[in-house]
Amino acid sequence: MTLPYPSNGVPPRLQPLCPGPGPRRSTAEPGQRLRLLSYNIQAGISTSHFYQYLTHSWKHVLPDAGRFVNLDSIARLVSGFDIVGMQEVDPGSLRSGFVNQTEYLALKAGFPYWHYQTNRCIGKVARQSIGVLSRFRPTLLTEHKLPGRIPGRGALRVEFGAPGMQLVLLIIHLALGRRARLQQLKFIGELISDDPNVIVMGDLNCRSRSQEIDQLLKDTGLCEPIHDLLTFPSWRPSRNIDHILVSPSLKVERVSVLDYPFSDHLPVAMDVTLPGGLRLGA
Repeated sequence: MTLPYPSNGVPPRLQPLCPGPGPRRSTAEPGQRLRLLSYNIQAGISTSHFYQYLTHSWKHVLPDAGRFVNLDSIARLVSGFDIVGMQEVDPGSLRSGFVNQTEYLALKAGFPYWHYQTNRCIGKVARQSIGVLSRFRPTLLTEHKLPGRIPGRGALRVEFGAPGMQLVLLIIHLALGRRARLQQLKFIGELISDDPNVIVMGDLNCRSRSQEIDQLLKDTGLCEPIHDLLTFPSWRPSRNIDHILVSPSLKVERVSVLDYPFSDHLPVAMDVTLPGGLRLGA
């Protein structure tokens, strides 16, 4: 399989983006519902108390058999969706047992297409990626490094459908500092400024109606259907930092935070209806 990409872009990693065993049929056609999920999976580490950031800190550098039990639980959750965007996914390092977690979840959950973008490496000990699982064949993939004083943040742009009438999905994981987030969201706004059908999802590390998100919505025309959905920490949610933003051309049917504490974040789910004429690849 070969996919087109711009001469100044980053070519897609072809091995991950390939048909897998047992693809599941989906009913997501134009005018029908498409199920989306955004999830920061914390490299497959289950956290249920603040003190575990200290007592379980070794799991961020060393392998743990319990991680795969947790990943299997995540696979069962994501199997009910059409497109899943993930943050803090390990693409294969010491802590993950050198297992690519995006690939692992794709195979376990029956997704025929998957891709990952590695943004930060700590030698062979730990690596940080964003990833996508899809039941539809993307027509274009581009990887982008986000600006910021501290490197290691990225955006993965995934396109579906025919040119001129396509769906653009952007998966992002933003910086902790406001100044860097403002720079990053300005970059993202320019990246999608000419696209009519856009979904932006990820861990934005800022709340609804923050200066950063307000500026992005103003620059792009995107909207957040429901504000102030609490996703962090998963055991006692008090912060609103995980988001799915969409173009007005997509009709939002339902938005919710799912109570599945397999990470220190809770996942955000959204059902949208595609506009007429937009057809995703089989």
